[in-house]
Amino acid sequence: MLNTQLKTKFQLAQQLGDALLAQNASVCTVESCTGGGVAFAITDIAGSSHWMNQSWVTYSNEAKSQLVGVDAEVLTQFGAVSQEVVSQMARGGRARAKADYAVSISGIAGPGGGSEDKPVGLVWFAIDCEAGLSTFSRCFSGDRQQVREQAIVLALEKLIQRVVQA
Repeated sequence: MLNTQLKTKFQLAQQLGDALLAQNASVCTVESCTGGGVAFAITDIAGSSHWMNQSWVTYSNEAKSQLVGVDAEVLTQFGAVSQEVVSQMARGGRARAKADYAVSISGIAGPGGGSEDKPVGLVWFAIDCEAGLSTFSRCFSGDRQQVREQAIVLALEKLIQRVVQA
């Protein structure tokens, strides 16, 4: 299964690159639970420097605030795994990178850290571009690695959809 996911990530990253290149557009990532996995997939494509702008791994709340401007009060009120936080992560990253598109991801990959309200496997995403901000969440099943891989693949798929719609 992992080899299939790697091939899928590679194929998706190539599709994203082709779509961005066709628009002369750029992308940045702001990642937490995926630990830079989306950026790694994108930069695994030869020529990605033409569309990949910057990336941040903002694993801690402090990093989310310091590096991409997430409001500390929003983190306290809603928690790192929330629509509000990924929204600010995407907007802050896009503004700092001066990118056309930004994707942000924050979730609970497990095996611990979940709660009744926010179970293990819950991942929030945001994509920001000139056309606006969109957010969505998924609750993935599987172990830590499977949750992270599924989140990376979904982020790439949704980015492609957003770029193609533009």
